[in-house]
Amino acid sequence: MEPKALILSGYGINCEKETAEAFELAGAKAEIVHINDLIDKTKSLNNYNILVFPGGFSYGDDTGAGIGFANKFRNNLWNEFKEFIEKENLVIGICNGFQILTALGVFALPFEEYGKRTTALISNNGARYECRWVNLKHENSKCVFTKGISSTFLPVAHGEGKFLCSLKTLNQLKQNKQVVFRYCNSSLEDAKGIYPQNPNGALFDIAGICDKTGRILGMMPHPERAIYSINQPDYQLKKEITKRINQQIPELIGSNIQIFKNAVKFIRDKGEN
Repeated sequence: MEPKALILSGYGINCEKETAEAFELAGAKAEIVHINDLIDKTKSLNNYNILVFPGGFSYGDDTGAGIGFANKFRNNLWNEFKEFIEKENLVIGICNGFQILTALGVFALPFEEYGKRTTALISNNGARYECRWVNLKHENSKCVFTKGISSTFLPVAHGEGKFLCSLKTLNQLKQNKQVVFRYCNSSLEDAKGIYPQNPNGALFDIAGICDKTGRILGMMPHPERAIYSINQPDYQLKKEITKRINQQIPELIGSNIQIFKNAVKFIRDKGEN
């Protein structure tokens, strides 16, 4: 089975192209599709295996980050979306995409239906837009996208990325292995809410979670913006160090492209079974 990724576009989303390229590099056929083309049936979710809600500022975040886009999606495409999930396809939301998925209530806990909102992403503690690189460590999660990844280094770019939920929900997320990424320092020690290691004040340093199946991932940092080694802020230093020992920096950052490769592998394996 050839994995086909639908990269949603429209109304302030601005990371379509780099997200599509990441999936293409990972071996999928990626297509950027405007949400209106799904609503008017020009395109159909049935023709894809992976649905992507990319980063950006949908509707300018004027009604709250991701909420306007989520309402448009829910009011027009909710039934098709639930059918898409039930077919064991994959969904990923990055930054604004994570905010959209949160507003849609798709991070279902065990024995709960999709559509019930149990988590939130609110304004950063610093009350300002944060654009910086952060260290992440992968929890022992059930997430399909993050298998084989222990830690990584990614950029964040958001004003409303502070993860919040009730303590009861947090404990359920932990017990069901739905906490995927957490902010940490360069030694992979917990950020403990300390800025700037935790750039927004997220509860339990959470940077990403998944649904009860592990097939829906939401994360605030941007892996699609950190696929190539040259994207890293310390690239020139690393280049000089490796040059002096007659080595070369890999073109791609393994831990970040792996997120997309894992999705492609899951769909291919599914097609062979």
